Amino acid sequence: MGRLTAHLPMAPRLLLIKADGSVSVHADDRAYKPLNWMSPPCWLEERPGVWTVRNKADESLVITIDEVMHDSSHELGIDPGLVKDGVEAHLQELLAEHTGVLGEGLTLIRREYPTAIGPVDLLCRAATGGTVAVEVKRRGEIDGVEQLTRYVDLLGRDSLLSPVVGVFAAQQIKPQARTLAHDRGIRCVVVDYDELRGMDRDDLRLF
Repeated sequence: MGRLTAHLPMAPRLLLIKADGSVSVHADDRAYKPLNWMSPPCWLEERPGVWTVRNKADESLVITIDEVMHDSSHELGIDPGLVKDGVEAHLQELLAEHTGVLGEGLTLIRREYPTAIGPVDLLCRAATGGTVAVEVKRRGEIDGVEQLTRYVDLLGRDSLLSPVVGVFAAQQIKPQARTLAHDRGIRCVVVDYDELRGMDRDDLRLF
């Protein structure tokens, strides 16, 4: 439940348990956004009628199960990630060549850095140490921030990469996405595609 105590009344819910260990509780509305969730790393303890999900901060999500309407399991395999369109793919290439736009002293480790949940667009080394995971979008929305959050959480478990921070780079970033990114400790960088292709890069707006 995070640092707060919250309660959902008994009702039909969709419980989604993914291979990365995350557990989320969904209703039949709100699109993809869960009512409550626990991000990895976390552990699920199953007892008759009660599931308890705990994370390393000893926070817990307790799920009471009155009736199971349907139970199924599916192996999805390794996800290839989103296939970027021409502009987005070229933007990624340009940022890989000019990592200074993303932050002073950044050096590229690799493009399309592979992980168990998909490739990270750019993985960079910070001048002060640690690693920077960069997600590149044409238009920055909440789902891109969520995607980058999962990458940062996963990469942060690797002692060779830790500490890991995130940078969300896009031609435009929606206010809701910027707010969520700030809450997650992710820095936003707004880039101009045309300027990056050769115009005066000093005019790029960094946020």
